[in-house]
Amino acid sequence: MKIQYLGTGAAEGVPAMFCNCDFCNSLRSGESKLWRTRSQVIVNDELSIDFPPEAYYHSLRFGVNLSVLKYAVISHSHMDHCYAHDFILRGYKYGRLAREKLEIYGNAEVLKVFAECTAREMKSEVAVNISVKELLPLNEYNIGGYRVLTLPASHSKTEQALLFYIERDGRGYLHLYDTGLFDGGSFEYLKKMGAKANLVTFDCTFLDGEGGEGARHMGIVDNMKIKKKLQDFGVCDNNTRYIITHFSHNSKPTAERISEVERRYNVTAAYDGKIVEI
Repeated sequence: MKIQYLGTGAAEGVPAMFCNCDFCNSLRSGESKLWRTRSQVIVNDELSIDFPPEAYYHSLRFGVNLSVLKYAVISHSHMDHCYAHDFILRGYKYGRLAREKLEIYGNAEVLKVFAECTAREMKSEVAVNISVKELLPLNEYNIGGYRVLTLPASHSKTEQALLFYIERDGRGYLHLYDTGLFDGGSFEYLKKMGAKANLVTFDCTFLDGEGGEGARHMGIVDNMKIKKKLQDFGVCDNNTRYIITHFSHNSKPTAERISEVERRYNVTAAYDGKIVEI
């Protein structure tokens, strides 16, 4: 599988949209390679994990053809992961599609937000080619030949955010975004379902810090706790690769700080546009 990290920042982006701190100001006048847009990962150029406001920008910057997108799995309804407004432009006079059908999957709140955001401008000619289906935690789905296992994230008190294990042709990808320390039977479920992750991506919002119990996001200390549990349950082994991402400007993710975390914890930091093959 080809995994491409199109956006690697937290909700506010890096530099943060409305922030006037020294770190953000230094990035605005510095190299754009340190800029981080909102989270989006695309698998094999056809399955998008989340769909942020920058999806259009990602398509331009990284040559992603959204007209051929087949599937979108959405972790939760927060704006930086679920920007449904753009889907009204998928067809009619707004675009000629290389692929007509698009399947969108998410929790009940994602379905609600999709309906709300598209209610005023969605054309019937566009709506007919988009299906929106609900996902429940601790379930297995076949999405276009991808085996998808859903896990409950520890993130929101108002909806059940989801984590994803995605498998194709015997290769497994574990997507752990927008969550603090989680369990809810997830590790036992992954083991029972025979999940084997070749690649794990961690929410590392706090970078070299930690969120601890009850937090909505993680840092590298939390990531290592989850890594150990994944190894203990046989989901990961010595050949598994680990990526950190979803950085906040509050953690000041400079190249030097990120390099130190990479070296110390044997992980690799994603950057906007990074591609990993598994």
